[in-house]
Amino acid sequence: PIYLSLKNLNRMSNKFCLIALYVILINGISAILTLTDKARAKSGKWRISEKTLFLTAILGGAVCEYLTMLLIRHKTKHSSFMLGLPVIIILQFILVIFIVFKVAV
Repeated sequence: PIYLSLKNLNRMSNKFCLIALYVILINGISAILTLTDKARAKSGKWRISEKTLFLTAILGGAVCEYLTMLLIRHKTKHSSFMLGLPVIIILQFILVIFIVFKVAV
């Protein structure tokens, strides 16, 4: 039997809040980097590297980065992004499901 005290429930709630804050933050950073790269591309300035964009995606910002790219039509002709980001999103989703069910057992 699983015993959940208020103390354990509070700890789980705090962990969830920290994880949610991290996900919001990394997705915001991904969107800002994508928007900045698009603006710099238009004006011919120094660009954000693709390595940096993929790094923020891998660190948890893939969903917002992908949606931002679609909305502003940035890097939509790059198959590495249009295929790579959905693959990262799917793998992260599987990882989250695994962690949630592993922790719940």
